[in-house]
Amino acid sequence: MSRITAVDVFPVAVPFARRFVLGSGTVGTPDQAGLVIFVRLATEDGVVGWGEQRALPSWSYETAETIAVVIKRHLAPLLLELTPFDVELFHARANRRLSPAVSNGFPFARAAVDIAMHDAAGKLAGLPVHALLGGKVRDTIPLCSAIGVGEPSAVREHARASADYLAYKVKIGGDIDADAAAVTAVAEVAADKPIWLDANQSYRPSGLKRLLHALHDVPGIHCVEQPVPSTDTLGLQRLRSMIDLPVAIDEGSFTAQDLARTLRLDAADLVVVKLCKSGGIRSALKTAQVALAGGLEVLASGLTDCGIGFAAALHLFSQLELALPAELNGPELLSDLYVDNLDIVSAVATVPTAPGLGVEVDEERIRAESTDLAFA
Repeated sequence: MSRITAVDVFPVAVPFARRFVLGSGTVGTPDQAGLVIFVRLATEDGVVGWGEQRALPSWSYETAETIAVVIKRHLAPLLLELTPFDVELFHARANRRLSPAVSNGFPFARAAVDIAMHDAAGKLAGLPVHALLGGKVRDTIPLCSAIGVGEPSAVREHARASADYLAYKVKIGGDIDADAAAVTAVAEVAADKPIWLDANQSYRPSGLKRLLHALHDVPGIHCVEQPVPSTDTLGLQRLRSMIDLPVAIDEGSFTAQDLARTLRLDAADLVVVKLCKSGGIRSALKTAQVALAGGLEVLASGLTDCGIGFAAALHLFSQLELALPAELNGPELLSDLYVDNLDIVSAVATVPTAPGLGVEVDEERIRAESTDLAFA
């Protein structure tokens, strides 16, 4: 079996096509690129696998520097003893080297490596990643538009420009009047498509109750995601008894174990599944299976991924039943995805079928645009 012989890390500042702001802060603008860590694995047979993750410390604790250091100093030595098929063994050894503590240890770094392993394994086997996971149940995945915090005129125009999308995920930032105006503006052009509110931890239960009261006549609001701080699972539980709208957990649930605790507390109706916070494809699937077994619906999301992460998410979500169109917003918000062979038509993405992730990575450009990081 082909062993991994080289691991390379490439930090790249990826520009945004438009300004994108969460309740926890700005993700990026056309003048403020966001750092993405690309990972390249090579095997003794010359097969190459690619992974990636975005550094967004305002959302989770990992920075570009920590992701690069963890991969190069701690995970790469583990990989050089393995083949791309040894995904579970890799994570078991990573857990011993970098303790997951009460949740998940360095999940973004591990997710980048995990995706690269799956890409290489699929290429070695001559199979797409979804086939390694048991096979897809759908060929296409409809997408949800991601609309950042902003003035009513700006979010209305974004919603209008995203008319092909099958749903709208609207970021809210904790200002009740401003958020009510923005959501109302999106609803005016949403044409009865579902609206998915995402607070990114910017509310408290009483404030959210006031916001929803102000929005009681707005049609199409499907759910509200992570309104309270990620550590306040009891607040999330209390909130469900205060409002009629279904509540989704995101930042408060990184792993299947996190979600099991949430289920025991009866603190959510839906869970947002992301590759980045899960630590990889298999761990994300474990979270989804816990959700389905516990009666929670699954929402698909990413973290403004480039084409490698986007393709990995398509393989993952091609075998899951989703409550809403997938909020995989890289193609909508980034100026370039650094891959070819993605098929997206009218906001519907086709699941790749070529071996591995099924995309052609622009390695020359990634190498050319790679930057040095302090302490990396």
